[in-house]
Amino acid sequence: MSSSVVTVDVADRVATVTLNRPESRNAISRELKDELARVMSDLDTNADADVVILTGADPAFCAGLDLKELGSTGANLGAGSASESASPYPWPVLSKPVIGAINGVAVTGGFEIALNCDILIASERARFADTHTRVGVLPGWGLSVLLPLLVGRGLARRMSLTGDFLTAQDALRAGLVTEVVAHEDLLSAAGRIAASIVSNEQDAVRTLLASYRDIELQQIGDGYQVEGRTGRDWLARGFDPAEVERRREGIRDRGRAQTT
Repeated sequence: MSSSVVTVDVADRVATVTLNRPESRNAISRELKDELARVMSDLDTNADADVVILTGADPAFCAGLDLKELGSTGANLGAGSASESASPYPWPVLSKPVIGAINGVAVTGGFEIALNCDILIASERARFADTHTRVGVLPGWGLSVLLPLLVGRGLARRMSLTGDFLTAQDALRAGLVTEVVAHEDLLSAAGRIAASIVSNEQDAVRTLLASYRDIELQQIGDGYQVEGRTGRDWLARGFDPAEVERRREGIRDRGRAQTT
């Protein structure tokens, strides 16, 4: 169960899903977006897997939207922004826990993918940023809903309004990730968490996870609807892919300067 842009390995009741466009730092193309949603949906009914680990092919977790594709056709523009019926999630909600093993930069849409995991652990090389305002697009996968729940109101707004990067250690202090490990130990650390979950009674695990999510939705209220409506209104004002293309090198250079 794999493709060129998303690979899957299932062993010991744990599925490891890898975003696999390393040449573009696993940036989100339309193909990757669609394939990730399909793979994750398939795993929810896979009787051989109880836990999913999501990571990226080095050197990045996910550098966000593929700006080259965004600046030409805009076909990879994410989820809830485009239409009222679109899902506000990067994949259908799973009954199984998803552990995000963040091996490098997780930026904008890639940051949203990370936020949709149930547990996050990070390599020492991980960096997190919301650069929607640098690119000129708005969140569509729940970033403005989930980020303040994890790091608080002030830091969430600071990250979104500046676009500045958060280091792995700062992410740990903020409560965004639960652990930071040496880069070479990341997948084994994620595997230990997954194995601990696998050893439990799985109906209880999934029922409790569903309860956590239901409680979170109560706290969120209409947050997803507000984010989706804001994104649609923004696009209706006249999103121009050519403007993204014009700014692409400057966006990349600013990001590189903050991650080296």
